[in-house]
Parts: sequence; C-alpha cells; structure tokens
Amino acid sequence: MLPVVGLEIHVELATQSKMFCRCRNHFGDAPNTNTCPVCIGMPGALPVMNRTAVEYSARVGMALGCTVSDFTKWDRKSYYYPDLPKNYQISQYDLPLSKEGVLDVPLAGGRSKIIRVRRAHLEEDAGKNVHDIPGATGVDLNRAGVPLLEIVTEPDLNSVEEVMSFARSMQRLVRWLGVSHANMQMGHMRFEPNISIWVGDPAKVFDASSGYFTPIFEIKNLNSFRALEKTTEWVIEYHKTQLRQRGQGWSEAQIGKQNWGYRDETESCEFQRGKEEAHDYRYFPDPDLVPVVVDDAWREKIRAAIGELPLARKARYMQEYQLSDKEADALTQEAPTGDLLDSAVKAGADAKRCANLLLGRGSAIANERGCTIAEIGITSERLAELAKMLSEGKVNASASAKIFDRVIETGHAPEAIAGELGLLAVSDNTQVEQWVEQAIAANPGPADQVRTGDKKAKAAFGFLMGSVMKFSGGKCPPAAAKAMLEAKLQPKN
Repeated sequence: MLPVVGLEIHVELATQSKMFCRCRNHFGDAPNTNTCPVCIGMPGALPVMNRTAVEYSARVGMALGCTVSDFTKWDRKSYYYPDLPKNYQISQYDLPLSKEGVLDVPLAGGRSKIIRVRRAHLEEDAGKNVHDIPGATGVDLNRAGVPLLEIVTEPDLNSVEEVMSFARSMQRLVRWLGVSHANMQMGHMRFEPNISIWVGDPAKVFDASSGYFTPIFEIKNLNSFRALEKTTEWVIEYHKTQLRQRGQGWSEAQIGKQNWGYRDETESCEFQRGKEEAHDYRYFPDPDLVPVVVDDAWREKIRAAIGELPLARKARYMQEYQLSDKEADALTQEAPTGDLLDSAVKAGADAKRCANLLLGRGSAIANERGCTIAEIGITSERLAELAKMLSEGKVNASASAKIFDRVIETGHAPEAIAGELGLLAVSDNTQVEQWVEQAIAANPGPADQVRTGDKKAKAAFGFLMGSVMKFSGGKCPPAAAKAMLEAKLQPKN
C-alpha cells in the first residue's frame, strides 16, 4: 500500500488592492469595510485586472520552472455559498497562467525529491463566514476579491514527510519572492490535500491492471501546518482501516471522490459532501475581462526580479561560508535576512561570526517582536563592524550581545558603544596576567587538577577560564586568558 497525495495550495498575494477592484487588501480591518460594488457583486459593476497580481503569479510560476503561457483568459466558476456574493468566482480553467513546473523538496538524511507542479492559476478569493456570533453566522466580505494564486501539484507525494516538506518549501518560496506574507493565521496560505492509497505494485501506480485506488478524499481549507500534518496522518490511517474491513469494496471505483473537513478539537476529519467535478461549476469565459497576452520582453522583466532562490542560496552558504545545514536553513527563510548576511560578508566580516550574531541575539529579538531577523533594525554595516570586533578579540561573545542590543536601539557604531559601556577587551598582558593569577589564587583545587593532569582537568580548566572572565568583568580576551592559564598551569612531571 502506498499513500498517494496531490496538494492544492492557495496563496493570497500581497498586493495593495484586490484582484479586480481598488479596494484595500489588508487583514484585520473592521468587517465589510474594504468593499465596493465590484467585489460585492452589484449588477453592472465591471472588474479591472490587477497587473501586479499577474506579475507576482508569473514570478512564482517562473521560480517553479513552469511554462508561462503566451495567452490566458479569465473564466467564471459558478457555485453558491454565502461568502461568494456574485455566485461565481473569477478564475482560470483550461488556460492557466503557469503550468508544468517542479519543486525539489528536501527530505531527511540529505535526500530530496522532485515534485511536479501541474499548474499555478490566478483567481479571486471568496469572503469569510464568521461563526463566533451567538445564534448566527456573519459574513465578512473584506477578503472577497483578494488575488489568490492556486498551486496544484501532481499526485507525487507519498508520505506525510513529503507533504509537509513541500508545504513548508512553498511557504518559503513565496515569501522569498516577496509575493505573499504566507501567514496562515491570517489566511494568507491554505492547503487542500487530495489523499488516497494505491493498493498494488508501488512501481506501477496508475496501472489499473496492477492495483486500485481507495476513494480520494479532498480535505478543505487547512490553515496551519499542524492541521495539514494531522489531517494527512488521519486520512491515511482511516483508509488503511477501511481496507482491512472492506477490502476492494473500499475503492475509488465504488465510492468515488469526497470532500471532508478537519476538526481541530478532535484531530480528526468528517465527511462533508461528494466532490464536485469541473462540469458542476459550469465554467465559461468571463465576458467582462480581456485575456492576458504575454510576450518575451515581459517574461524577461519578471525573470530578472527572481534572483537566487532559497535552496540554491542554502547550498552556497554551506559550501562557501561553511555553515551547518541548520544554520543555512534558518538564514534562508526569507531573502532580506540572507541579504543582510551577504552584505556583511562583502564588507569584510567573517561569515560564521555574522551568522552566530544573527541566529543568536538577532533571532531572540525577532522572536520577541514577532518579526523576521532582517526587520529587527540592524544594518549590514553595523553587523560587519561587530563581527570584525569579535574576530579581532576587541570584545567577547558575552559583551557582543549587549552591544548588539544597543546598536539596534541607537544605530550607533559598535566600537563606540563598547567604549561607552566599558566592554572593550583589555590587551595589556600585565593586566591579563593579574586576572589569571587572581583566578588561580581563588581556586587552588581546580588549579591543582589542571597541573596534575587529573581526569577532571578539562572541566577544571573551563572553570578557571570562567573565573578569569568574572574577575575581568568580561574584558579579558578569551584567547589571551587561555594562553596565560596554560603557561602558568603546566602539568607537573
């Protein structure tokens, strides 16, 4: 048995206005304040296409290696739901903007897998039903008409790990490209997995003579990674249970396709309805919108804005900067943070020291503020200056954290701040020797352990190093302290 999953990812694009009108595209405003006759479907109101949304969509398509079509059109997808005031959604049916791409997703153990992308088409989002009103359901149409990019994979995902890696990689990609905030708590990114199990030879999936599929479950509107993971796990186990009980009676041929929903409070799914097919939506070309015609000059303009992609940059950081997989991964979550690192290195700073500063105190501040590392307020110039001071032994790691904070608060030069706070390291050997002797005199036991080569000598030496730094108030260069301690605590013969 082999799980077979195709994934639909809905990405709200970070344009200033909606897809077909000038209403503000912004999360968190009072309900129904960002609306107009176009997005609430008033008779006679005519849509006008948002050029930036089309450009953002093409940027994603090109980053995925898709073919961006020369000609694409808009279609009306008809269905009724309270949050869809026109009773149809403007979408793209048979001529999507982008098609036939791939995304190489990382897996455990250094492996990766290429997942095919069937299409990435542009449409408008629906509004939102609000269920927190006692005894009633409200409808907020602020989201109605927001540009929505739907990315559809081929059914190439065969495990929970692959599903989650693809979803996270796609979030990173759209953020990297600057086309979406991809904040799932704000509904910027939603997942709809189509899950089934192939019962038969795993080398001959889709060969009807070698096996069969269980019913395809499409799980609607998952808005967190946790929900996607729990849903995928639950549906796979549910299919396995049904197979044990019903055998081939539990097949797509007999049951068909179904829409299910996920309930977070029980971490389980529930049946909603049979799945609609394309003909149920009665697609036809939208008569109020002109097609989109793309030329090579426009393609090259969009392609030039893409730049280095996150996986390529991660590989470069590991090779050129000698960063670990974890460090490189953390610094390529969004482009501006990586740009900050690259600019500091170009200014002559050591890459590893810059990475430590960004992923240490920088990451802590970003978490406290709920922003990215690039948004905490340090420039590449100041980052490079502080990293150079560390490399030259002018400050130690403990002092650098205090200086880092003050740089963000004031924007002043790190060396000036270090001087004001009395954090500059002392290079006077006489002073270093005094601190070392104070540490040895205050800790005769550990000193003897080092001299005699005791089995705890290594730990004792570390303790003495800490004592030197304490006596110096953090001003003693660690390298100088280490050399002086080693000279004064030569093992006894």
